[in-house]
Amino acid sequence: MRGDAIVIEEHHIQAANGICEIIFPKIQAGTGKYTVSIAGESGSGKSETAAALANLLAEQNIDCYIFQQDDYFIYPPKTNDRTRRQDITWVGPQEVKLDLLDSHLASFRSGVSTLCKPLVMYAEDTVTEEECVLDKALVAIAEGTYTTLLTNINTRVFIDRSYHQTKAHREKRRRDESELDSFIDNVLQIEHDIITKHKVRAQVVLSANYSVSLCV
Repeated sequence: MRGDAIVIEEHHIQAANGICEIIFPKIQAGTGKYTVSIAGESGSGKSETAAALANLLAEQNIDCYIFQQDDYFIYPPKTNDRTRRQDITWVGPQEVKLDLLDSHLASFRSGVSTLCKPLVMYAEDTVTEEECVLDKALVAIAEGTYTTLLTNINTRVFIDRSYHQTKAHREKRRRDESELDSFIDNVLQIEHDIITKHKVRAQVVLSANYSVSLCV
């Protein structure tokens, strides 16, 4: 999403190191493209952890491409917020073109060199398109709230931090005043109830302090 600031902090690097230790041997042992999803609640550090992981892999001469779930929302952010306020049952995976994101990951795994994907322009509240150059990328990282549901993923990472624990981060990254009003608390509770059930699908879990554990 164009217009979203990402600030990588030490705990994101710590988490990325833990993930890298798990997936790096698998990437080396594999013969094709590798995909990772990083999911969690709003403000849990998905984008930052994904960027930190991509940086670490780049140090090992492994190129990555990051797919942001935010680009695959049916409506751009401000329009989506208005839609939620008109009908709060709109909140959930149905807001996102997960099938399109999944198909793009499948295309990546099949070895396509380029593809055209949506691109959200936050300030303009519009959705446009961009061409992704993927021929050099060995790893694709899909980050976003519901990315644990994607099927074309080799390793699923789940950040186990609730929206109560992420409040300070959400306040710091505030993109719009509406993100912190009482209505958003209702949205985050709905998302929490949905996303909590996705943890069992993950192979790697980041705890509240960003320590990394491998699920059996």
